Amino acid sequence: MTAAHILVVDDEDDIRTTISDILEDEGYEVTVASDAATARAEVTRDRPDLILLDVWMPDVDGITLLREWSREGSPRCPVVILSGHGTVETAVEATRLGAVDFVEKPLSLAKLLRTVEKALNKAPEPSRPAVRTLLPKRLEPGGRSPLMRALREQAASVARRHEAVLIVGEPGVGRTVVARYLHDLAGGQRPFVALVGAAIPEENAAALLFGSVVDGEAEAGALEKAAGGTLFLRDLQDLCPTAQRLLAGALEQGSYARVGQSAPVPLDVRVIASLAPEGASLVRKDLLARLAVLELRVPALRDRHEDVPELLRYTVDRYVDEEGLTFRRFGLAAQNRLRHYPWPGNVRELTNLVRRLLVAGGAEEISLAELETHLAPAGGGAEPLVKQDLLSLPLREAREKFEQAYLTQQLALCGGRVGLLAKRVGMERTHLYRKLRALGVDFRQAPEED
Repeated sequence: MTAAHILVVDDEDDIRTTISDILEDEGYEVTVASDAATARAEVTRDRPDLILLDVWMPDVDGITLLREWSREGSPRCPVVILSGHGTVETAVEATRLGAVDFVEKPLSLAKLLRTVEKALNKAPEPSRPAVRTLLPKRLEPGGRSPLMRALREQAASVARRHEAVLIVGEPGVGRTVVARYLHDLAGGQRPFVALVGAAIPEENAAALLFGSVVDGEAEAGALEKAAGGTLFLRDLQDLCPTAQRLLAGALEQGSYARVGQSAPVPLDVRVIASLAPEGASLVRKDLLARLAVLELRVPALRDRHEDVPELLRYTVDRYVDEEGLTFRRFGLAAQNRLRHYPWPGNVRELTNLVRRLLVAGGAEEISLAELETHLAPAGGGAEPLVKQDLLSLPLREAREKFEQAYLTQQLALCGGRVGLLAKRVGMERTHLYRKLRALGVDFRQAPEED
């Protein structure tokens, strides 16, 4: 049985090429046309099994061409409309003229392939290849904003070198993704070992880092497991003093010794560490100097709001492909709302929000009304200060309300880390704990992985 033949009609060269490459990789036979005249000729010459038709073209628009075909009883195959300026009116008219589906640009490739498969399944011929995942083999920091393009360019330059790298950014911005991206660019087949700073206890730090020998039995530590590859230290500011001292010594000497053994082991690993913006004061100066040979700064999501729609589409595709969740898309009003949302939890908050909405299920389009029910109010539920008439309150009560809202939002920006909060607001940690308890601010939530 032969592969299905798909005609792609679009006046943009890069879009035609991208769609053609993807469909051919899936096993389809693909023909392309840049305008209505070429599309007519291709339909007459070799009847396709499916047509992907752009709305906006220079000579004749897609709706007019579809209307012409509908009037002539041609092309006798499913037609899917592509549009970068989708409106309800366009979708209704295309459906009335016989289009089987409507796909918005920028294209979600996973949605496009599902649409293609569904459209072809309505035709009696031929068998279609199964849809495989479209997620890239190498997960790179996503976004087309100038900030993210600059970050990827800088990462590509840094990856060619073997020195230590310090990745600075707020919790949730994707520091782990950047670390893995660096590792992959440098040759991802080598070991990648990740350690969370807070997970290394004082009493066992040496064995976890350097390994140990007990009764002649050797157990590898993190440095040995990562030999020839990358050791990623996540949240360097949470690394205990003992671990910081041991790691600084190993980096300075270029070797280390397993616990219970005096023979030195050469240090053959690239160390990448992540650090919160306010965390430098919690790290030994000699260790920080050795790890900050090269530095990458990952921007907060609120500073690159133009990336939000692309991140939403990618995250939806990821959960659909990896977990089999039902595909849903964000309506324009919902996307616009999220473009202006402050994202205190950064990309991590976005991915958690997308997953909640997909798990909840519902109509294919996620409306603004539905989205609002899943968005946590800024400041953990506290009303914004600008909407509170503090001047009508006694001084003590007004001060308490302000402090509660202020500390709640600052704690969110610190990823729930009270140590960083103390540095950020200039308070001694013990006094800060008492203040948080007195104000009823919940500080016991542990931060999640990047």
